Amino acid sequence: MASGQQLQEERALSPTAFTRLLAWLDDGNDSEGETYLEMRRRLVAYFDRRNRLAVDELADETLNRVARTLETDGVIATTPPARYCYVVARFVLLEDIRRERVTGRGGERDLAALGDPNSLAAVESTALREERFQCLDRCLQELRPDQRELVIEYYRDSGRQKIERRQALARQLGITMNALAIRASRIRAALEACVTACRGER
Repeated sequence: MASGQQLQEERALSPTAFTRLLAWLDDGNDSEGETYLEMRRRLVAYFDRRNRLAVDELADETLNRVARTLETDGVIATTPPARYCYVVARFVLLEDIRRERVTGRGGERDLAALGDPNSLAAVESTALREERFQCLDRCLQELRPDQRELVIEYYRDSGRQKIERRQALARQLGITMNALAIRASRIRAALEACVTACRGER
């Protein structure tokens, strides 16, 4: 786990980044910080339900990453804001699980797993998934903001919701469904190549 000093450094945000985060979370309504506090409470609960130890630090890191994206890119098109926060929270969660295993921290949860003859295989499988997610997060950040938002929106949901979302996305972009599919496929191909290269580096 990161040290207290490291976590403080990770939480440090510029005033501009924090102001943009507050405005983005409010989505046009000035809640005087209440929306931010509510989102933070929800993130703390999210990490607590997954038995994380440093839930406050993880919630802060999630919001800080969102703020840095806003500071760098100027906009996050995914709506509502909470949806994007939970996407980022998932990556933060996976990183924390991986960090826990690397440092040998885990206490009773890890000791209980030792009694399972399939635990090693399960841990290895989980570690591979976490590695892919970490590489995916890194590669997503390397995309242009408009490409990142498009691919997240295009592959979100399932069934009827997925179809309706893609139709709405095509209308928003002023292109046909076929053109949207081609654009999304190209971005996905680039992502897959990036993830493969990332995993090779590791």
